[in-house]
Amino acid sequence: MNDQSCPLSSPDLSQIEVVFLQPENRINDYQEAMAIARSQAAQRFEEYMLVSWYDRDRDYESPPNTTECAEGCRKNGYILYGLNHGAKLKVDIEDGRFVFFIAPVEW
Repeated sequence: MNDQSCPLSSPDLSQIEVVFLQPENRINDYQEAMAIARSQAAQRFEEYMLVSWYDRDRDYESPPNTTECAEGCRKNGYILYGLNHGAKLKVDIEDGRFVFFIAPVEW
């Protein structure tokens, strides 16, 4: 199955801030990418929470199995989950290699 047989409309990101990062040195792993995403969130929010994320190296999304499509489709469940659970910041590192959706915590 390919993307043509599993058409997905692009999610509306107009209500969130999107940050694209291309570090000079390639990121080693998810942990390093997460530290960068946390730094971006800390610059914008007093308190924040990671809502969802994607790691292309491992082809893993969190929450797991949120993409509702058979094999071969690009994963987008983590995007929809983030948007529907209060994310206000998307941090995209290395052209989608690592993507994080972060929500401010408001008391």
